[in-house]
Amino acid sequence: MAAPLDSMFGPLLWMGLSLAVTAVAARLSFAWAELTCSGARSARWVRHLGAGVSLGTGIWSAHGVGASIEPLTFVVGYRPGAELTLWLLSLCACTAAFAWADLRPSRLPRWALAACGLGSTVVALQMMGMFSVDWRPGIQWQVGPLLLAWISCTAGTVLSFGLAHSTGVTRLGAPALSKAAASVVLAVAVVFAQHLVAVAANLPAQTGSSLAGQDLSGGGLTGVALLGSVGLLLALRRLLRASRERYPAQRPSAIAYLNDPLTGLPTRQLFDGVLGQAVQQADAAQSRLALLLINLDGFQPINLSFGHVGGDVVLREVASRVRALSKPHMAARLAGDEFLSLLTDDPQVADASALAARLMAEIGRPYKINGRDVTITCSIGVAMYPEHGAMSTLIAHAQAAMSAAKAAGGASHAFFEHHMLKGPRDDAQLLRDLRVALERGQLELYYQPKIHAPTGEITGAEALMRWHHPQRGMVSPVVFIPLAERYGLINTLGRWVIDEACRQARAWRDEGLRMRVAINLSMHQLRRVDLAQQIGAALQRHQVNPDLITCEITESSAMEDTDVTTRVLGELDKVGVHISIDDFGTGHSSLSYLHKLPADELKIDRSFVLELETSEDARKVASAIVNLAKALNLKVVAEGVETEAQSAMLREFGCDQLQGYLFAKPMSAKALALWAMDDVGPRTMSFRASLFKETVPAGCD
Repeated sequence: MAAPLDSMFGPLLWMGLSLAVTAVAARLSFAWAELTCSGARSARWVRHLGAGVSLGTGIWSAHGVGASIEPLTFVVGYRPGAELTLWLLSLCACTAAFAWADLRPSRLPRWALAACGLGSTVVALQMMGMFSVDWRPGIQWQVGPLLLAWISCTAGTVLSFGLAHSTGVTRLGAPALSKAAASVVLAVAVVFAQHLVAVAANLPAQTGSSLAGQDLSGGGLTGVALLGSVGLLLALRRLLRASRERYPAQRPSAIAYLNDPLTGLPTRQLFDGVLGQAVQQADAAQSRLALLLINLDGFQPINLSFGHVGGDVVLREVASRVRALSKPHMAARLAGDEFLSLLTDDPQVADASALAARLMAEIGRPYKINGRDVTITCSIGVAMYPEHGAMSTLIAHAQAAMSAAKAAGGASHAFFEHHMLKGPRDDAQLLRDLRVALERGQLELYYQPKIHAPTGEITGAEALMRWHHPQRGMVSPVVFIPLAERYGLINTLGRWVIDEACRQARAWRDEGLRMRVAINLSMHQLRRVDLAQQIGAALQRHQVNPDLITCEITESSAMEDTDVTTRVLGELDKVGVHISIDDFGTGHSSLSYLHKLPADELKIDRSFVLELETSEDARKVASAIVNLAKALNLKVVAEGVETEAQSAMLREFGCDQLQGYLFAKPMSAKALALWAMDDVGPRTMSFRASLFKETVPAGCD
């Protein structure tokens, strides 16, 4: 039995190596296909070419290693030029397949057709490889094995692309396992097809090769295929890592981006598409639409009484009731406690009014929170299309009508009228001006110093946005930040703040001032799956040490969606930035949840600081927060300090840092630098010596 086993060992070994190299190449190609590049054509071709070269090299390596798999009794030769041509053809075919498929969820027919084409290409390339050997007496193809090779390879390729295309949890488990399974399936399909093509060529009937001893031998081709493929795949893997840094992932999953994580309703982004389609159909049929915007009356007291957990119970139930009364896909969560419902099929004013009445009655039914019945009312604004405006203004007009219903006492609905536009029209103008401000550099970051409580020395600064409007003068963030959140501009503003804060930290560092800068993150930014990549890219772009950046999130934002917060803060922690929980004491945090967060400090909410001198309860809360933070090994910052008495109490409680008008108002970066470098500022404070270090221009210092 030893001789047969020895004779089988060689082919099995080479087949195993062929499968391994092809599977690695397939997995690398899927990783390239998932690379999220910008919308530029050149960037997309980076992805397609990387995927095509990876898989094409794997397919060709299976052919090359196959020279040692099939046992022959005579020497075989291969033309180097023909093998190079086969490799290039394999690269082109695979690149074209990935460019056609693009592996996107909405492209199922395209990737299936691309997989079929790629399966056919694999068989064709194997046949061309057989022709290139110049067998003697010559190949007489057997149709049966050849057809089976095409069917099995095409089916395996389609299955492989289907597994690689999975974006969520599959029967196999995590998406990563699906990708691994897809790679193995594709490798088996390629190697099995190669073997069937060899069977179809009836190699045992061949007696020799005219190229024997003249060109590349079978063993030489196997060596080139293994060593060359492994080397190229390693290079492509390094290039993939570099490309991921250049094109950080920006594509969240469809569920996370298009559906609200709390209620499961579509978000504004998805609803805009639904509304656009409905408007097109209404225009074609010359019919009407009715858009209802629902806002809950008195929702804030529920949050205060039952915490955000109780508030979330109400929001989920309201979403369920709105969905039940709306047509499929015609309900959405706009923001916070606001919802949308779209009425199609040419509704009349009476139809919209009847739906509004049903919504108010349904939402007004009691909710169970901790065993208690709670009731809530709502105000509804109705905008009819086309008489109440174009699609781009329909939501704003429904918002204006809702505001009118709320101003009239709430628990009612109102139809849009043009006199309601005074507020929304001003908002629209301000929003246009804000977009222009971003383009023309009218925004600026001011910096309010943070003071080391025991010594009174400056330790860092919080970045605060300011808008220098050419006609209105200085516009407060209290005015334009909510506007940006409501109309989807907050993420653009957030990216600008991140980049500008890192740029300023680098500029100060080059001047010899190692200033830690704190930036504020909104809940909208926390929902972005690429937030950590954004911050990491800005740090890398400006060569800033992550230790110099603090990310502040409010306690209420942290508690709004704990799963999202935990994931995002974990990613930020890996980037290396500091994390601060702002406005602490107002968000009803769970201590069991809080101690799991990778936070470095807590900031006592200014409402407690302002009442320290007049309220015993405020003093107890502030002292308790300090003790809690110390127990969790967190630093404590108190903001809004305006009097010496407040400062003295907070120092006595054990606060680490203080911030407020008592020490300094927010100032421009230039003013803060002058204060630090030339002592142009309040004489009662100085900068800590640790902030001044010799600059090292070459690194992220």
